[in-house]
Amino acid sequence: MKIIKTNLLAAAVAIACLGLSACTDQTEQAQLAHESPELSAQDAKDFLNKVERDIEKLSKPAAHAAWAYATNINYDNAQVDAYFNEQYSVLVAKYAIEAAKFNDLELDSDTRRQLELLKASLEIAPPADPKKAERLAEIGAEMSGMYGAGKYCRNENECFSLVDMSNEMATGSDPQVMLEFWNAWREVSVPMKGMFAEQVSIANEGAQELGYANTSELWRAKYDMPADDFPKEVDRLWGQVEPFYEALHCHVRAELSDHYGEDVVPLDKPIPAHLLGNMWAQSWGNIYDIVKPKQKMNVPDVTAALNAQGYDEIAMVKQAENFFSSLGFAPLPDTFYERSMFQKPEGREAQCHASAWNLDDKDDLRIKMCIQKTGEEFNVIHHELGHNYYQRAYKDQPMLYRGSANSGFHEAIGDTIALSITPTYLKQVGLIDEIPDESNDIGMLLKVALDKIAFVPFGLMVDQWRWKVLAGEASPEEYNRLWWELREQYQGVGAPIERNANAFDPGAKYHVPANVSYTRYFLAHILQFQFHKALCDIAGSEEALHRCSIVGSKEAGTALNNMLEMGKSRPWQEAMEVLTGAPNMDASAIADYFAPLKVWLDEQNADRQCGW
Repeated sequence: MKIIKTNLLAAAVAIACLGLSACTDQTEQAQLAHESPELSAQDAKDFLNKVERDIEKLSKPAAHAAWAYATNINYDNAQVDAYFNEQYSVLVAKYAIEAAKFNDLELDSDTRRQLELLKASLEIAPPADPKKAERLAEIGAEMSGMYGAGKYCRNENECFSLVDMSNEMATGSDPQVMLEFWNAWREVSVPMKGMFAEQVSIANEGAQELGYANTSELWRAKYDMPADDFPKEVDRLWGQVEPFYEALHCHVRAELSDHYGEDVVPLDKPIPAHLLGNMWAQSWGNIYDIVKPKQKMNVPDVTAALNAQGYDEIAMVKQAENFFSSLGFAPLPDTFYERSMFQKPEGREAQCHASAWNLDDKDDLRIKMCIQKTGEEFNVIHHELGHNYYQRAYKDQPMLYRGSANSGFHEAIGDTIALSITPTYLKQVGLIDEIPDESNDIGMLLKVALDKIAFVPFGLMVDQWRWKVLAGEASPEEYNRLWWELREQYQGVGAPIERNANAFDPGAKYHVPANVSYTRYFLAHILQFQFHKALCDIAGSEEALHRCSIVGSKEAGTALNNMLEMGKSRPWQEAMEVLTGAPNMDASAIADYFAPLKVWLDEQNADRQCGW
């Protein structure tokens, strides 16, 4: 789910320098900075104060322009939003580059931390050369435009958008049609390959001017540990999840082979990527009906309960707010209900994708959703409010500290809250009358695993690929080969047809041409279970971890808020320790949460050939 905040670090500065005049201004400032003979610690503090004043002055109108466009899509709002987005991005880029002039100065830890966060806020750093910076912006805009305009036409009269093709991948039953669409979408990214390689070269120059070896190091340096240690850390976390993933993979492959035939899904090879219910084979929930347990499961029908009890959109949100109130959090402000968008407006277009906003970095909290009265949307509302409460918790921090402790924390918090929407919680709020016994848990756990655990290796390998490419470890001719090597290594998923030498399949995933880091999603899928276990322990729950809900626990609420209000003022390890009692990320809670499912999977896989 998207999180919108007005602070600097929440802004994705994909195009950091828009237009020659802006880049030239940055170049002149950087040259003046390097020519300055003497800089002091006070200069650094004064610089940070100026950054905060200037960014905050622009961020509020930029946020309101973004909200106006998202909730009322028209030409005029688009122009205003684009203008403020450009101004904001250029300002952020200017100050991030200027911060490098303090690299060699001895500073107190707080000042140094804010400067490093400012520099690391850039995903792609424009070099000082204005022509190269302008070209970098052009490439980013061109690739984003190519992705957004991508479509596949069988003939002049029959064309398909990404949404159309994705729907067929999710619901279709003809493997040939799914293969057709899978391959067609990857034709869209072929022309990006040369531009992407050029972008890597120019961006690495910009990263070096900020003091990093390359853009790979810039990305890996965002996690309060040496950049070279971070890939080892994520591989360590993956090692904790891998045995369970392999059991899930084995079961899914066997069931798909039964469904489509062993000639389509061989039992000794990676799973063909077009058969997993998703254009990128990143989550597998859409194939649940193919791989589900044979026995009938008594699963609570939250959708039916919401409708039977007359819940409307506001009542669903109020119930979610009550969850947080039961933990001891203060009520949401009245303006939240006055200004949020809970339904698609009549007579105008709006973005229905769920997102959480804080327009003034203080109390102007909102969510934007086109709420459907379903159990799934009930979960999503709890998730989005998790973002809002996090945003409010760190609102009194300095601007550069208003954000999640590391890039995975924000999404993890939203998902942690959603994990507490258990049958125990549903019974407590009157949406179900009886809690199903534990024999019914396998179906629910399998659904969760197909969405969350199937995603983990994909969430890991996207940036594993980019780190290598951005560090110059793979030439453009090797881009696609490396992509599929990593997909097979981590996911056990393979290309369903031989890939052309000119293919650029990574570009078929939005986050690659848009230069949006993907590691945050991997971390969120690990952290949500670690946070859930810690909160359940604090709440004194005696239920199995997958049945625990922290609803009503003031102790859990206090512990959670103590971590949230830190923002990113301290290394994430310290924030982690505040909540969990230990400073390390730990994926072992995943094994605890899915323990009954692992037993069931091992039984199903007893006579199967696993691995790839």
